[in-house]
Amino acid sequence: MQNSPYDIVVFGATSFVGQILTRYLVDYCATSEECIRWAIAGRSEAKLLALRSSLGGEGGSLPLIVADAADEDQLKALCSATRVVVSTVGPYALYGEPLVRECAATGTDYCDLTGEVQWIRRMIDTYAEMAEASGARIVHCCGFDSVPSDMGVFFLQQLAVSHFGEPASRVKMRVKFLKGGASGGTVASLLNMMKEAAANPALRQELQNPYSICPDGAPSRARQHAVTSAEYDADFDAWIGPFVMAMINERVVHRSNALAENAYGEDFTYNEAMLMGAGIQGRLRAVSLAGGLGAVMAGAAIGPVRQLMERFVFPSPGEGPDEEAQRSGRFDLRFSGETASGDRVRVKVTGDRDPGYGSTAKMLGQAALSLAFDLVQGDADNTGKAGRGGGFWTPATLFDERYLTRLCRHAGLTFEELPQ
Repeated sequence: MQNSPYDIVVFGATSFVGQILTRYLVDYCATSEECIRWAIAGRSEAKLLALRSSLGGEGGSLPLIVADAADEDQLKALCSATRVVVSTVGPYALYGEPLVRECAATGTDYCDLTGEVQWIRRMIDTYAEMAEASGARIVHCCGFDSVPSDMGVFFLQQLAVSHFGEPASRVKMRVKFLKGGASGGTVASLLNMMKEAAANPALRQELQNPYSICPDGAPSRARQHAVTSAEYDADFDAWIGPFVMAMINERVVHRSNALAENAYGEDFTYNEAMLMGAGIQGRLRAVSLAGGLGAVMAGAAIGPVRQLMERFVFPSPGEGPDEEAQRSGRFDLRFSGETASGDRVRVKVTGDRDPGYGSTAKMLGQAALSLAFDLVQGDADNTGKAGRGGGFWTPATLFDERYLTRLCRHAGLTFEELPQ
């Protein structure tokens, strides 16, 4: 792969997120000192040409690769042409497996923005040994789910060990502020997961398991608390309600701990929720959030209701927030950690764009760049240890401080310790 003509190929460049990512990389390359060889790929040559013509400047000469998500030969040719593939083609449970298979077989590094936990489990079970043998580093969840959560805990644990000599065995993440819109692609992924779960009792049980994507036999199995209703959180002195992304984020963080050989502790606990405020108003908001989210999830599990929601309520695939909504969006996440000795550390993670799209595209782009330039296969990392080998990683176990630096310098994120 080191002699491939491209460092990065954006697969699904004409999708909603793919277009945002492509424009971000064009702007980044115009000012970056990194010499990046990259191309855009998708199944429609006409759409690729239209996207390229809309970019202007250096983006107007980007190489194009025509490849369909279901065409094995085209995917093999794509993988042979690049060191890293970044995929925005979802729902991944419907369209993502052939590309993961080809990357795992050819030793091509891969990252995406999926939050489909059931699909991630299938990919790990099916292709982990193949990726380990070929040297392909596969890292899912490189967008809003689950970079701020996973790297936020990574950052907090570094502080805890530095300050107190031990990790935080109990960590909470609370969403203080979130402004952003939904796209049809994200909704389609969620509805497909609900459809699968409705037809598969085993999957419904798996989705209740916070360790569902941890390696088999991982020793840490501390009892976890999921926030599914309105609760009062004394650590934040506020009422909290369920956070829709907790299902994937919590599992990614637990996989990170397992892959790092319980670096956060064998009794590590973690959960996520939305901060809804103090007093009676906060309680009412928390109850309303829990009830509304529960109704949506229950409706999505019923076929006829789900079809009506797809038709009349949710955006269609290819639709999403406009550029102004992406620019005006932002998020503010708060983390609280406590060590086994009772010492506490608090962290704030923020983003300056719509979390699901404007910010996700930047996180995903920097993940691909870090794969290509910070974690070159076979090289040593910045600690002098052997370079990370093939397999299925999480953001916090594949990436390191260099990715945090990229996120802060080039993706509009901040990672900040807060006073107690």
